[in-house]
Amino acid sequence: MNDKNIIDQIIDNIAEDGYIILQNALDGILVQNLYKHVSSLTSLTKAKIGRGSERQRVKKIRSDKTLWLEGKEESERTYLESMEILRQAINRALYMGLVEYEAHFAHYDEGAFYQKHVDVLKGSNKRLLTTVFYLTPDWKEGDGGELLIYDEEGKTVLAKVAPKIGTIVIFLSDKFPHEVLPSKIDRYSIAGWFKGT
Repeated sequence: MNDKNIIDQIIDNIAEDGYIILQNALDGILVQNLYKHVSSLTSLTKAKIGRGSERQRVKKIRSDKTLWLEGKEESERTYLESMEILRQAINRALYMGLVEYEAHFAHYDEGAFYQKHVDVLKGSNKRLLTTVFYLTPDWKEGDGGELLIYDEEGKTVLAKVAPKIGTIVIFLSDKFPHEVLPSKIDRYSIAGWFKGT
């Protein structure tokens, strides 16, 4: 995320619309390395909902598997560094008070989904800006796993995003309910959140 034009485009869209969908925002070699890395991982665990001691696995709400990025592997480190550059740029331009970024890999195997939800956790307003970066190669129409982004009331679909490798979606965490449709193939992504205090 070193391209000033891309960063400016992200900032403008967040300020005007609250979300943006971009293709090829990150270096192609990094994208391929991230895909190779996530598709080789065997340590992803069944995703849960909630926070703290209330976290629980609810398969009727979500059925993906996740693993938090820790930056120990080179492509993870580079991705997190890119998000840090973006965090600083957004703070300079929009004064959002973003203090940190956290992210996890997500794997949706055949039939996996995530029902409509918002990313602000109950009892917390720390998540300010959501990112979803797709790592699904050779995705084609009919493969499923699209992201639906709704208006604030959760009634009208604003965008249907194909999880094609190299696509990034960024949106205000508290403004846009969203869901992941059932996938018919292995669908990989990195879900992340810029957080405030």
